[in-house]
Amino acid sequence: MNVGFIGTGNMGRILIEAFAESGAIKPPSILITNRTLEKAYPIQSAIPGIKVAESSEEIVKACSLIFLCVKPLDLYPLVTQLEPHLTENHCLVSITSPVSASLLETISPCQTARVIPSITNRALSGVSLVTFGAACSDEWRNTIITLFESISEPVLIEETVTRAASDIVSCGPAFFSYLIQRFTDAAVKETDISKEMAEQLASGMITGMGKLIETGHYTLPALQKKVCVKGGVTGEGINILEKELGDVFEHLFQKTHEKFDEDLSLIGDQFRSHH
Repeated sequence: MNVGFIGTGNMGRILIEAFAESGAIKPPSILITNRTLEKAYPIQSAIPGIKVAESSEEIVKACSLIFLCVKPLDLYPLVTQLEPHLTENHCLVSITSPVSASLLETISPCQTARVIPSITNRALSGVSLVTFGAACSDEWRNTIITLFESISEPVLIEETVTRAASDIVSCGPAFFSYLIQRFTDAAVKETDISKEMAEQLASGMITGMGKLIETGHYTLPALQKKVCVKGGVTGEGINILEKELGDVFEHLFQKTHEKFDEDLSLIGDQFRSHH
């Protein structure tokens, strides 16, 4: 089975590299293309055997499973452009949260899915979020789940929690990288530790913490309780976090949902125009 990737930006490239590295898809079975082809060739150079297609139409003609790795507002024009070449034997996979599998079904004859990946999948780790279109066959469902099991823990989600789940899984690495960066910057500002050492120690800490959770030694609440000795230094630090963080994370989810609703409205206008 040939697998196509339309779009080789950050997340498209992460998926291509992860699938190839894991062995889930052999490079000769991978076809990629990008609006600017020059951005696809470095991937081909890095992973011998991958083919670069000159157009999206070429991908559709050669592949039955196609990942749409483009920006949300570019997805509708792309699929409508490809519609004459699409059949019910194709499976289209959206990787963007505002474009659901059911929306894809309204503008194509294909079977559809949406899989929201995470940058952590590049390390063949973390979670991916999966929903299927109503017409998606058991065969395609099993194929997609198996593929993502090779690079992640695929989790089936309900449509109603798409944004919240995506904030945690897909946006979360950026949010927490920012917090850790602020954490190390403060250490450098307030003490004699160097930036290099602070970042080295923080990286080791977050890696080790992840392994503790992965191996089942501790849950997040248990880990906090274990480190936070009553009356100790950690407890004083937690008191500051409780006092000064306030509703920052509530505000974060409010803002991401607000942006999500704006994107949904714009995309909804595009898809409604199809009818």
